[in-house]
Amino acid sequence: MPPTAAPLRDRVQQVAPTIQMLPVRTPTLPPATHTNTFLVGTREAVVVEPATPYREEQDLMVEWVQAARLKGVEPVAILATHHHPDHVGGAMALKERLQLPLWAHAMTAQRLDGIVEIDMLIQDGERIMLDGPTPTALSALHTPGHAPGHLCFTDEASNIMIAGDMVASVGTIIVEPTDGDMLLYLESLRKMSDLEPTALLPAHGEVINQPQAILSFYIEHRLMREKKVLDALKARGKPSRPRHLVADAYADTPKHLWPLALRSIEAHLIKLERDGTIAKEGERWV
Repeated sequence: MPPTAAPLRDRVQQVAPTIQMLPVRTPTLPPATHTNTFLVGTREAVVVEPATPYREEQDLMVEWVQAARLKGVEPVAILATHHHPDHVGGAMALKERLQLPLWAHAMTAQRLDGIVEIDMLIQDGERIMLDGPTPTALSALHTPGHAPGHLCFTDEASNIMIAGDMVASVGTIIVEPTDGDMLLYLESLRKMSDLEPTALLPAHGEVINQPQAILSFYIEHRLMREKKVLDALKARGKPSRPRHLVADAYADTPKHLWPLALRSIEAHLIKLERDGTIAKEGERWV
């Protein structure tokens, strides 16, 4: 028996009749330590999230695919939800080792230009049809906000959604101005909710079996935080930077997390500016 057979057996979860999940170690944001990868299909299949840059974890993914091939399941492509390193850290290596093309959204391809080649672009609403004893259809949903080219994939038979970094059951989701957009993030959460998924498969943590409750919580939590940012800005009464607001807007958050909070505050301020609620003067908001 290969030395990695026991770890593989212990780590793979059958989360739906046509979906397996394998968490792999990645350099992600603590407290998360792993990114979930998925094998979807019963004869033709796709691998979702070429996440790990670590050779031993890539070995595990290769073994996983080889075991599937021995059972007559043949992947046709690797799918990436978005361009962040803990989701595409193994993209180049796994493309070569598995001899599979990499598919992603056009905006993800732009971010990865010069790093790894995207072989096919996936558009919002596109259906990926996979033949097999149980034919599988994956529908793509463009969900920008955390990342410009972020995609979710829904198994149409079960209505289970691979949610990438839109939600998490461990840690939090960062929306920062360099890549993210708070207005689009909230709109994308609402689009996900409108599809009424039966479960969410996040990139980090366990399966979410109460998707509507979680999606509602994420929306309400962001709007609550936005109100605190706005209240802190009004209370200060003069043009302010995010660092001037963090103590009031994130009074309920440990100080060691404030550096991350500063990114979210800026994203909220940009959204409020776009809403016409506040204005920007130089590098400050009022």
